[in-house]
Amino acid sequence: MQSLKLYAKQDLRLEKAEEFALTSSDDVIIEVKAAGICGSDLSRYAKLGPYVKGTTFGHEFSGVVVNVGQAVTHVRPGDRVAGCPAFPCGSCQECKKGNPARCEKLTVLGAFRSGAFASRTKLPAANVIPIPDEVDFDTASLIEPSAVVAHAYYRSSIRPGDTVAVMGCGNIGLLAIQWAKLFGASTVYAIDIDSDKLTIAEKMGADATILPNTKPAHEAIQELEGEGVDVAVESAGSVTASAQVLALPKKGGEVVFMGIPYSDISIERFYYEKIVRNELRILGGWNAVSSPFPGKEWSTSIEAVRSGHIKVDSMITHRLPLEKGPEVFDRILLRDEFFSKVLLYPSP
Repeated sequence: MQSLKLYAKQDLRLEKAEEFALTSSDDVIIEVKAAGICGSDLSRYAKLGPYVKGTTFGHEFSGVVVNVGQAVTHVRPGDRVAGCPAFPCGSCQECKKGNPARCEKLTVLGAFRSGAFASRTKLPAANVIPIPDEVDFDTASLIEPSAVVAHAYYRSSIRPGDTVAVMGCGNIGLLAIQWAKLFGASTVYAIDIDSDKLTIAEKMGADATILPNTKPAHEAIQELEGEGVDVAVESAGSVTASAQVLALPKKGGEVVFMGIPYSDISIERFYYEKIVRNELRILGGWNAVSSPFPGKEWSTSIEAVRSGHIKVDSMITHRLPLEKGPEVFDRILLRDEFFSKVLLYPSP
């Protein structure tokens, strides 16, 4: 079968891989229909390298069940599914408390076990989630990042009528715009230095967009909103944005960090003092799982895409066969054309 394997930084190879076999009674073997490139995939490809040399890459996907172990009862061959790529240990203190996202030994598909950039992948039954017939495979492949956003918002204090600013309109930020509306936000501001991303943000439901190239984002927010927003989301994973987002909320407001910067952050006094003087509440949202596993993030995401409240078509800019994977990763890094969500399609 086809497989994209990561051997080192910027060393991604299309290779043949062995077919999966059932080795446990709760195994589920899935034919991958669509797999998305995540921002974390790009960071590992460009900056960090693989956890294990030569591991099949990728963790956002949808597909069709091919075979199941004897103990599997909730899906059967032919069923359409999405895959939760997180594997909490189940035995650490946080897992015992019912906080699998905080698992001390959490691993992810495509890290220490074969991932979704392949013709087939294999998951434990608990990680396999049936999808409704009306949800297409492209949309289903984005249920995982949708669940990441839902998980963070469930941790927040967002409530109907709140104003929200989303700083960073990559794929997580774009989903954060729609989820803010689902949580009842009256106004959502989208902030990014890329005008192409802001164009998509408008299609995703942003009420206003801010391009902070000539004026700091917090000044633009104050002109539009007065004292600031109720909730500010950092979804860029940017060193700069991780500081600047602190100036967006009003006094007593909240900041939710969803992005992951891969460099040290140095915060100017102006931004740091916003935490103290404005008595901000600072939260982090990590991964997409809760208890009972995999969590309400998944059931609500599936219902949101089924009902059409979460729509992802505007986010998808490239649909490519899996063999174009190594090439497209390099093209994304070159930044000489615009990419939002890229989907890869393996051959059966």
